[in-house]
Amino acid sequence: MAESRTSLAGQVVVVMGGSAGIGLETARLAREDGARVVITGRDRERLEKAAVEVGAESALTLDLDDSADVERVFGELPEQLDHILVGGSGPFYAPLAELDLERAERFINQHLVGSLRIARLCVGRVRPGGSLTFISGTGARRPGVGLMLAAIGTAAQSAIVANAAVEIAPIRVNTVAAGFVDTPLSARLLGDQLEERRAGLRAALPIRRVVGPEDVAALVVHLMTNTALTGATYDVDGGQQLIPG
Repeated sequence: MAESRTSLAGQVVVVMGGSAGIGLETARLAREDGARVVITGRDRERLEKAAVEVGAESALTLDLDDSADVERVFGELPEQLDHILVGGSGPFYAPLAELDLERAERFINQHLVGSLRIARLCVGRVRPGGSLTFISGTGARRPGVGLMLAAIGTAAQSAIVANAAVEIAPIRVNTVAAGFVDTPLSARLLGDQLEERRAGLRAALPIRRVVGPEDVAALVVHLMTNTALTGATYDVDGGQQLIPG
């Protein structure tokens, strides 16, 4: 009988966007499970600090929005890879009447075509049975003013992984769709409204606590090690979608 779960011991795990938040916690968990971890990020100083913190084997600067930079980094990665995590992009909210269409076009090209590019680059580099996981979101599944671009992005991401899982098999491809996660990015975006947001979620969520980056990271590592999982989107939001309104 085939193994349904494996350890990450000795495996090469690449975390794109690994200097903070979900990526950093994923790198930490993978390293604790014995993986050889490579992290990437835009900010060299923060990246090097994160690499020391989690014991990463190497740290490479990378702008995921730059196609040439993505191809450069793939050229610098170890020849044989086991798992890749691609961190989520920042949110893009704007009402249709105020939407900058040129910016919207760049967003779609960078983030959706970017996912296709990474999936294609995995062929011949990620071992059979290895995995490619993307971070996406659940927040725009309900229609609302200003959510159109976010909704397009999250819906398209699920379609990409389902089709990529067929096209680049036996590499496994999945998406983790997160609700609100208490990360440094969330803190920067909410500013002095952060504590109010946390309190509201603790009161409303069925789990009665706020989802942290370690919760999302645990699911990502599970997707790496459970070899039966591919082609799907997995939610981790503490039941946020169950809240009315």
